Amino acid sequence: MTELLKLSPDAGQREALLETMRACNAAADRAAEVAFAHRALGAVPYDPRILTFKGHDQVSIATLGGRILVPVLNQGRWSALDGTTRRGQTDLIYRDGQFYLASVIEVPEPPAGAPPRDWLGVDLGIVNLATDSHGTAYSGRAVRAVRFRNRTLRARLQRKGTKSAKRLLKKRRRAEARFARNTNHVISKRLVGKAKDTRTGIALEDLGGIRERVTVTKAQRADLHAWSFRQLRTFVTYKAALAGVHVRLVDPRNTSRTCPSCGHCAKRNRPHRDSFLCVACGFAGPADHIAAINIGRRAVSHAADDAA
Repeated sequence: MTELLKLSPDAGQREALLETMRACNAAADRAAEVAFAHRALGAVPYDPRILTFKGHDQVSIATLGGRILVPVLNQGRWSALDGTTRRGQTDLIYRDGQFYLASVIEVPEPPAGAPPRDWLGVDLGIVNLATDSHGTAYSGRAVRAVRFRNRTLRARLQRKGTKSAKRLLKKRRRAEARFARNTNHVISKRLVGKAKDTRTGIALEDLGGIRERVTVTKAQRADLHAWSFRQLRTFVTYKAALAGVHVRLVDPRNTSRTCPSCGHCAKRNRPHRDSFLCVACGFAGPADHIAAINIGRRAVSHAADDAA
């Protein structure tokens, strides 16, 4: 319900409010001009009254010529799940000659049950996008190759500045985003599957300040700022919820500098970015794997504290 409240501003307040409204509307007008100039076929929002789904394989859409019944080719990953409902508006999108519907859905989550006794630690990075505490590394080599190729092409197209070059730039950006999204989907699916099979939870590092904490070479800085760490965590979180797997966030500070064998923490334990060598006991291993082990152990410790 919306309630309408009447205001009583004085003369000065009245003018301040009007000035603010004029400025906001002028900005909106300008944004609309730019949108109309560059997005003749922008997404169109449909509410449930003018767009309805007929099962999972057809959709009824209102058009200027009346309602039409359109087949749905890709019925969505949730179409086979019981209890799935769609909420709110659905956007009609035209992209690369194809029509799509972007629809908000609600999926019932299975009960997660009691917290697990053990946790699969996951360390995020650039060379390896993720490394788990079992020692499995999920390489970012293909992603970096795509980004490098696109950066080189982007620089050349930006120098040309033609309409065809701008269209190609937009196409390449979308292709790169799809590739990154698919990569995150694949990694998150494998992590959740492993946790479910081993009956463990997933321990992820808290992402606050991750771009400042991760150490990379100068050549890797563009990859660091381009990679969507938060998207990967989001995918892991919702896939885990659907699978009934617990997820816990832990503070990752010093996880790659702390020895999992003797507990000694020192900067000198990281002689190189990719390697770990404890100066106290000599324990060694890949730095990403060491960090993942410590992340998993912190989740175990936090779970014990919660139970106490």
